[in-house]
Amino acid sequence: MELLEAKKIMDEKLGDYKIMALASCVDDYPMVRNVSCVFYNDKIYFKTDKNFRKTQQLFKNDKVAMCFNGVQVEGTAKSLGLVVDEPGRIFEKKYKEFLWQSYNAYSHIDTEILIEVTPKFVEIWDEDENRNAFQLFIDFDKETVEYKPYD
Repeated sequence: MELLEAKKIMDEKLGDYKIMALASCVDDYPMVRNVSCVFYNDKIYFKTDKNFRKTQQLFKNDKVAMCFNGVQVEGTAKSLGLVVDEPGRIFEKKYKEFLWQSYNAYSHIDTEILIEVTPKFVEIWDEDENRNAFQLFIDFDKETVEYKPYD
């Protein structure tokens, strides 16, 4: 399987937005919480308050893992500053379209920052059209894909 085909499977499973579990760790203290994500530019974006514990962890250790329904993403997170300062305000538009309740409740707070997660390694558990389980491993740094049928 080629990288573009594997990426297409990942994109189809994630869609335009999802609420994903976000795991981070600092000083051997792991935390997991849900974040509302949108996907574009081959990255994952979410907003959060710059004062929250999860954000403080991300400032100290940018390595994260995210998960939704059989798709696990390992990558790095970085702050892009205030949500309203993003060029073109792409995140704000998509967030308003897909997650309008959260948008209306929180988007106007001046401590809301935009976090960008760059996927480094993705593991997908899925089934083919015959309901045969498989794992798909995508290494974005090495640009390799491994397809593994699950027996």
